[in-house]
Amino acid sequence: MSTFSTLQLDVSPTGIATLWLNRPEKNNAFNAAMISELLQALDAIKEHKDLRFMLLRGHGKHFSAGADLAWMRAAAELDYNANLQDAHALAEVMARLYQLPIPTLAVVQGAAYGGALGLISCCDLAIGANDSQFCLSEVRIGLTPAVISTFVVKAMGERQARRYALTAEAFSGEQAVDLGLLHASYAPEQLDSAVSDWCRTLLDNSPAAMRATKSLLQEVKHGELTPALRRYSEAAIARIRVSPEGQEGLNAFLAKRQPSWRVAAPPSDAEQ
Repeated sequence: MSTFSTLQLDVSPTGIATLWLNRPEKNNAFNAAMISELLQALDAIKEHKDLRFMLLRGHGKHFSAGADLAWMRAAAELDYNANLQDAHALAEVMARLYQLPIPTLAVVQGAAYGGALGLISCCDLAIGANDSQFCLSEVRIGLTPAVISTFVVKAMGERQARRYALTAEAFSGEQAVDLGLLHASYAPEQLDSAVSDWCRTLLDNSPAAMRATKSLLQEVKHGELTPALRRYSEAAIARIRVSPEGQEGLNAFLAKRQPSWRVAAPPSDAEQ
């Protein structure tokens, strides 16, 4: 895969992609280069058909401090159309991450501010350290969490998103679980072990079935039953039942054996 200057993309023998935000000296803050590389990396991951799922992580002390100060300073000097292009690029990152065909797991330590909450909200699963700090900080500097708002509201709910977007209050990893932004939080020293546990859980599952289930859930959305949605769901189960992995899974279950996609002894350290 490609070599990046602001990211690091690793792929394990078990088919796990780990996409690292890799500007630790800048607390993994976004700039134009990182946004461009995120688009490239997500495209590369989408085209890699053998991947099972993706971890999104940040090197260093913090997951991401949000927007880079130098990038914001430059943006302040741009006209409306140039700022619109910048916003479009960031919105495209969020959309591609949200729509990635494989399951995604965000792992958060330290600070996650501003646009970083968008990345976390776009992932299917999210865990973090108890002492991690989250903040929708945009209003403090006269801005608004515009392009990430759709995904943050989906993750936290409208009522809580209103509070934290309007007050710019910081909240902890433990609070993030209560708010729905994280699925679980752990003591900082236990976070890597927890990542390994989550990886082992996902490795137990059929890769094709996880892709199909993610696609199904994106189609179902809020669950409003329409004739078209009913036909879609009926076709979805019929397709997966006759697929190679569907047949393998059913036959393995009936024969009381392990399916072929199971990893015999998953390696530790997040399966790398």
